[in-house]
Amino acid sequence: MKKQLYRAAAATVLGLSLTTGVVAADTGNINTTGTGSSNSVNATTTNSMSHTTSNSVTGSNSNGQGASTGTANVSGNTTGGGATSGPAANSNGVTANVTVDNTMDMPSMPSGGAGGGAASGTISTTGTNSTNTVSSNTTNTVTSNTTNNVSFNNSNSQSASSGSANVSGNTTGGSATSGAATNSNTSSFTFTVKD
Repeated sequence: MKKQLYRAAAATVLGLSLTTGVVAADTGNINTTGTGSSNSVNATTTNSMSHTTSNSVTGSNSNGQGASTGTANVSGNTTGGGATSGPAANSNGVTANVTVDNTMDMPSMPSGGAGGGAASGTISTTGTNSTNTVSSNTTNTVTSNTTNNVSFNNSNSQSASSGSANVSGNTTGGSATSGAATNSNTSSFTFTVKD
């Protein structure tokens, strides 16, 4: 009768040892377990990094010019001199340089979990006929999104007209000269986008 009681107690102790030795963490260690025990260390590390860059550059240049020469008139004289109208000129120059630089050192992915170490686990000094399992899972996710919007609008409107030069109603009339009307426009655009 005593033998049976002792055996029952031993079986109870063995049953309790089967439920120990389960660790779920970034790092885990199991030491000194009983006979026929089942030991498992699951080390899991998840790293996630997201990088988003959005650039919007908008430029606008509007130039409106108007020039006209006046009226030169010589009339009603016995002797009339020359009539000269001055020149009319427009000039416009635009230079736009836009540089968008998205080059940067991406932050390095951490090598381990919150503690900075790699996912790892050890099982040592286990009993006879024990089952031991060490698993390490590392998941790295990197997401990078870059959006560049560059727009530039240049509008140039020019108008130039020479005036009228009139010599009339004179006994002797001089020459009539109307000034030159000119338009000039120079535009230069340089866009540089670096990713």
